[in-house]
Amino acid sequence: MEQYVAYVGTYTHGSSRGIHIYDIDPATWKMRERKVVPINNPSDIVVSKDRRFLYSIADEGVRSFRIQKDGDLQPLNAAWTGAMRGTDLEISKDGKYLFVGGYHDGSVSVLHVNEDGSVGAIADNVFHENTTKGLTKSASAPHVTCIRQLPDTVGFAAVDSGLDHVKIYHLQPKTGKLKLHDILRLEINSSPIAIRFSADGRFSYLLSEADNTVTVFQLGIDKDGFNTFETIQKIPCSEEKDFRSIAACSMELTMGGKHLLVGNNGTNTMTVFNVDLKTGLLSKLFENRTSGSYPKALGLMPDNRHVAVLAHDTNEIISLYMNYPKNYFLMDAKPIQVEQPNCIAICKLV
Repeated sequence: MEQYVAYVGTYTHGSSRGIHIYDIDPATWKMRERKVVPINNPSDIVVSKDRRFLYSIADEGVRSFRIQKDGDLQPLNAAWTGAMRGTDLEISKDGKYLFVGGYHDGSVSVLHVNEDGSVGAIADNVFHENTTKGLTKSASAPHVTCIRQLPDTVGFAAVDSGLDHVKIYHLQPKTGKLKLHDILRLEINSSPIAIRFSADGRFSYLLSEADNTVTVFQLGIDKDGFNTFETIQKIPCSEEKDFRSIAACSMELTMGGKHLLVGNNGTNTMTVFNVDLKTGLLSKLFENRTSGSYPKALGLMPDNRHVAVLAHDTNEIISLYMNYPKNYFLMDAKPIQVEQPNCIAICKLV
């Protein structure tokens, strides 16, 4: 029988101590806590594509772990990123580089990954700068909130909520150096925070926090084999019109790409969109309350029917059963108590 575990990172200002490991029952998709791995403030975690290693942000930079056969984590090493404390992680598809996005200083750091899975030396550091002068929010400080590898495998998208930009970098595969290739400029004061790509690499979905929208891009390929972006849709995440009472905060595509889920802070709801697999366009199915406060992260179970919602401000993980045909979801288990959960990775064990 296939085995799955969930890794949940928590802030450790209070009683929580780090990364919580949960066994997942594949018959019911319920989570049961097994142990906690001590680490300082793991604000994001990422599992390597071969599912052998896990990487986490920590106060000292980043930490690396080997995933054991039972899902336990064996510490490998810690490394400094060359920048302030990170916010988001991405591992390259070939497993050779770890990317760290920095909210506090608008940085993108690239670190070598050694053959044993440990984190190596710094390959590059890029610090975003604001060259705009004026009284609008566009003159605020840069804040990198998300970094993801593009389907062309050469490019990486760095989402900057402070600049209202998505910067596209090309990675030099031998050195790990970054070269700025393109900038996607969003509406001023939109605050983009997360980007996801369809499995077939034809579309991308950009979540903006301040104006509570998802922007859909159609991806193309230029003469050099690099991805291009064309905006084809912008759709609101909620019917709530008062932007002061809502902020889109989390987003994930379901496996198979048929649905896009968005968590909304303030209203504490989750919006479910249908995805047209041919056109990439979104249509809203429904929006319901998730229970708890601040759905900061969404963990999608492999059955495509259960979602773990990390309610950060009420210190709990909420399990939802999704009924897409009938346009509703229901809580199907008692909430799991855990202090300040903020990120989740669900892993099929090797």
